[in-house]
Amino acid sequence: MRILYLDIDTTRPDHLGCYGYFRNTSPNIDEVAKDGIIFTNYYCSDAPCLPSRTALLTGQFGINNGVVNHGGKASQLRLEENRDFKSRLERESLFGMLRSKGIYTCGITPFASRHSAWYFYCGLNEIYDTGKYGDENADEVTPIALDWIERNADKDNWYLHVNLWDPHTPYRTPDDFNPFEDCPIPDWITEEVLETHKKLAGPHGALEIGMYSDFVPPRFPKQPGRLDTIADVKKLFDGYDTGIRYADMHVGLIINKLKEKGIYDDMVIIISSDHGENMGELGIYAEHGTADNITCRIPMIIKWPKGIKNHVDNALHYNLDLLPTLAELLDIKPSPHWDGKSYAKTILTGETCGHNYLVLGQMAHVCQRSVRFDDWLYIRTYHDGFHFFPKHMLFNVKEDPYEQHNLAAEYPDIVNKASALLLDWLDDNFKKNNYQEDVLHIVMREGGPFHAKGNLKHYLKHLIKTGREAYIEKYKEVHPEEFKGE
Repeated sequence: MRILYLDIDTTRPDHLGCYGYFRNTSPNIDEVAKDGIIFTNYYCSDAPCLPSRTALLTGQFGINNGVVNHGGKASQLRLEENRDFKSRLERESLFGMLRSKGIYTCGITPFASRHSAWYFYCGLNEIYDTGKYGDENADEVTPIALDWIERNADKDNWYLHVNLWDPHTPYRTPDDFNPFEDCPIPDWITEEVLETHKKLAGPHGALEIGMYSDFVPPRFPKQPGRLDTIADVKKLFDGYDTGIRYADMHVGLIINKLKEKGIYDDMVIIISSDHGENMGELGIYAEHGTADNITCRIPMIIKWPKGIKNHVDNALHYNLDLLPTLAELLDIKPSPHWDGKSYAKTILTGETCGHNYLVLGQMAHVCQRSVRFDDWLYIRTYHDGFHFFPKHMLFNVKEDPYEQHNLAAEYPDIVNKASALLLDWLDDNFKKNNYQEDVLHIVMREGGPFHAKGNLKHYLKHLIKTGREAYIEKYKEVHPEEFKGE
């Protein structure tokens, strides 16, 4: 069996043609989707980058593997109790499980060096670190993949993991590449919406795309520093969507190589991402900083040679469900440490076998846990990341996919139901991990999410510069700990 996993960073599914996007961002991905299954409600359990890929690799929620932040104690794997001569990752991680099955594993990715997550290489027979910590263009990744396929196409039993990074900020496709120059942006972002967003405060807002400032990276002219007009918003959307289209072009090169070598039809092809990207939702632009339906929802497309084709699955799934799914498909005994649920029957027959609800987390930019069930997304905020998010938010993701209307006050019964589901999930996982300390408490004790703590005083200067100094008093009220010693 040959398996190709195309891991395209920061790709939100509703910006792909096969998920209904009106811009032609993904013609090559769309063609692969016709030969397989599109999962419409697929989510990373823990966002953003480091927690998401750690969950994918380990098959565990961040509350169990320990990784939910981008720095501090909660950005490191928990030590295994009663570790054997080798770590469980050697046989229970995504790559380790495949290698233990006799599948030769290769990764073309700089992810481990980007986050010092060296465990991400566990189980790989062969590693190509593309060397720019995730700032590389597809031009620097694809040639390695094409050469590897050329040399290994005639062999059997291999897994190739290819990381493409082009949709991630800073938007950096070639200056003369913009197939969307004459294409409008989604019509939900109006002049009125933009004006409302410009009055908000918080990192990655309309007037601080660079997180806490409007700095424009000199080497990346497609990356705006602030959004003053709808034309600026269009520039931002064009930058993001050209990143997806550029990655898709290189997906096409890889797919064509598989067809040229005569192995495409018998290949397993998986196309997914680590997280999405907020493009105005919750007032946040060009960042993956919340536990909402935009940051946490990811594409998942699977072409399985003996599976069904041209099928859409709407059940709820986690990214960490992939491990038990592959284990079932490859006749491997599942690990009791995995938190996921197999959807192998969906791939083979189309049978629905998702979760009743999902719990999603984000603790690198904010501290939030969310519950996704039915048409609802409930968000519980513990640290707002300086966005003034209320404690409870509730969105109907079917009627309000861009999260414009918080319905928590109108539907207290739904909020209560979601809160009960969250408590049940916590109880189940504390029991499973032998009642270890909640990683959320660790992050809060350390001063909050990595990308927030220590940055407020610097940000206040930018608020004064942009005429929003009135927020300073509100910050003193909501975050008094940031003003101690004054």
